[in-house]
Amino acid sequence: MYFVDLSLLKIGRVKFRLILFFCQCIILTVKKIHSTDMERIIAYFRKHGGYALMKELKAASFQTRDIARLLKEGAIIKVKPGLYRVANVGEMVLPLPKMKGSGSTISQEIIDVCKALPDGVICLASALAFYDLTTFNPSEIYVAIPNAAKVPKIDFPPLRVFYFRERFYKPGIERIEVPNCTIKIYSKEKTICDMFRYRNKYGEDLALEGLKTYLSRKEANVNKLRKYAGICQVKTVMMPYLKALVKQ
Repeated sequence: MYFVDLSLLKIGRVKFRLILFFCQCIILTVKKIHSTDMERIIAYFRKHGGYALMKELKAASFQTRDIARLLKEGAIIKVKPGLYRVANVGEMVLPLPKMKGSGSTISQEIIDVCKALPDGVICLASALAFYDLTTFNPSEIYVAIPNAAKVPKIDFPPLRVFYFRERFYKPGIERIEVPNCTIKIYSKEKTICDMFRYRNKYGEDLALEGLKTYLSRKEANVNKLRKYAGICQVKTVMMPYLKALVKQ
């Protein structure tokens, strides 16, 4: 017959509880360290306008595994290979250039595109919508880049890229400064003329809507329209509409 010393069982239970307690403490400490690291990374993003390059994060001594974890959890978003932004940075309302008393909301998608494509210029239907010159709301961001430029893989937002030759790409670019980014967008006049240049692809209705809406505004400048109609080589097509609408 065997006898069990109950005191030993009690000691065993105490040891087990102590071990369990210490394990829980270690787990909580590790979680706290991870949480602190995550908070530091997010704080770094916010300090730098919501964006950061992977090489910048590594230079700041952040661990790749922590960045991958934030990406998996949806706390940060991959804009393009090597470029990330913090999620939920919101939208920034800024005044439209040269339009007193009015403003437009610059979407986070547009800022993402301009960060990912420094040479990209918001154009055509996206620029038309930005200036409230159309009721059409494109499901993609329309962006122009130089003819020989390369476009990195961008999964989001949806893009429609247009390769402009130099004589069409350079004129009419306006710049809007936002924190840590410059938004490049074609002027209203250049955008309308570009719409006529792409009329065979998108139809004249959109171009005409933009032209009519523009001419109904006080800041409309017919001389600028003529200038860009010449640059975009659409004078023959656009001038009859322009003359008819100006007479009304």
